[in-house]
Amino acid sequence: MKPKAVTLKDVAAAANVSRATAARALNGYGYVGGDAAERVRTVARELGYRGNRIAQALRQGELPLIGFVPGDILNPFFSQIAHDLDMELRGSRHNLLIAASQEDPEQERQVIDSLRALALRGLIIAPATSDPNPQLAAMLEEGYPLVLIDRVPEGLDCDQITVDNREGARNAVDYLIRSGHRRIALIHDGSRIGTARERLAGYSEALESRGIAADPALIAESPSTVSHAIDATIRLFHRQDPPTALFTVDSLMTQGAMLAFRSLGLSMPHDVSLVGFDDFDMATFSDPQITVVSQPIKKIGPLAVEMIMARIQGSRAPARHVQFPTQLTVRGSVSRPRSA
Repeated sequence: MKPKAVTLKDVAAAANVSRATAARALNGYGYVGGDAAERVRTVARELGYRGNRIAQALRQGELPLIGFVPGDILNPFFSQIAHDLDMELRGSRHNLLIAASQEDPEQERQVIDSLRALALRGLIIAPATSDPNPQLAAMLEEGYPLVLIDRVPEGLDCDQITVDNREGARNAVDYLIRSGHRRIALIHDGSRIGTARERLAGYSEALESRGIAADPALIAESPSTVSHAIDATIRLFHRQDPPTALFTVDSLMTQGAMLAFRSLGLSMPHDVSLVGFDDFDMATFSDPQITVVSQPIKKIGPLAVEMIMARIQGSRAPARHVQFPTQLTVRGSVSRPRSA
């Protein structure tokens, strides 16, 4: 039978002091007379008492923990960043706690409150909305270490890391146009997320710059999941006059489009061309490999850690605004349409 753990009550009784006095002596807060404090510590050693050091450190804000609030940890983009944050923080003797918002502003608010209750030293957040965020504004006002990645709510001047989403989408769609496509469909997340808005804008600007009128019937809104993207793709390509090419605004939607093409019996790039925003493993494992807009994702995690550690160490330097360019990675999923 496993022996019963020694409790604080046991130590207090053996030392002939109250539980409160024993707690103060063992945890190093408040006043305890020298003789009583030494007696408590001696009894604790003799009885083999082990306090909950994690709870004590949390109360005192001593645990080296950084929080990460991504939109959806199933998204390969956020999974990779979480991995890189974890590896980089270990070099600084810190650990990472992850709690996703699921792209829900209310859940994000609750998650941030919960993480802050643990006395974390700082937070790295991919905000669920680009709308003004009073919660984050208040944190900045009080000097709380905070770094935003991927999206930034309006009106916040803080350390931030983004990419040029508009230019990346514009280059992708322009590549499809230069390949002979005119009926180019788009699947995007028509939500509050700024990246979705920027990628939609880039799509529209590319068409306009080439004198192509945007067709609302070729633009489908879909939650950022594989299953929803499958449904959206099928709807687009069941049209009497279907598009010849598709641009998707994140990797989960790209995967959904690939599966939908298979179910529809469409072959890439002979029947349809595809370009997606964000690179992912399946993009290179598929046949053909998928042309994508690549983000410098390997740079984001290390830079976010550099920024958050500087704030934790007391830096009062002006906020850093870093925007990385994207790169069109051309593979085999685009060709000229058959009608061209």
